[in-house]
Amino acid sequence: MTAFEWKSSSVQETNDMAVRLGEKLTAGDVLTLEGDLGAGKTTFTKGLGKGLGVKRTINSPTFTIIKEYQGRVPFYHMDVYRLEDSDEDLGFDEYLDGSGVTVVEWAQFIEEYLPEERLDITIRYLDDTVRVFHFETASPRLEQVCKEILS
Repeated sequence: MTAFEWKSSSVQETNDMAVRLGEKLTAGDVLTLEGDLGAGKTTFTKGLGKGLGVKRTINSPTFTIIKEYQGRVPFYHMDVYRLEDSDEDLGFDEYLDGSGVTVVEWAQFIEEYLPEERLDITIRYLDDTVRVFHFETASPRLEQVCKEILS
């Protein structure tokens, strides 16, 4: 596993980095996203969608579990928090092995479905404006993507 850290001092910096990442992602890429409430997960995901060419408004799929968007490739946004203590399979393989890019919030609840080669992102508060992003991957391609967008 290779790890990277990046600091954002504003919503705009977070958005810009996520757009750059989205521009580099390809079909089949899976990202997990962890962070406290208000840490910037939705801001990050909106930027990612913009980088993927999504035109629709992106918001949290808290009550629907999975939201699908169309960009240059399909973009799947999952919030699986409500699946804690559930063994329900909602067809995750179709999304995770599919023709799009998938972002999974609260991924620990569906760990057994996740591919080994993914990009795990954790967002932490440093203070009111600064966020620390921790990126970790076992994928050589996603490692290269991180090097390109974070340098």
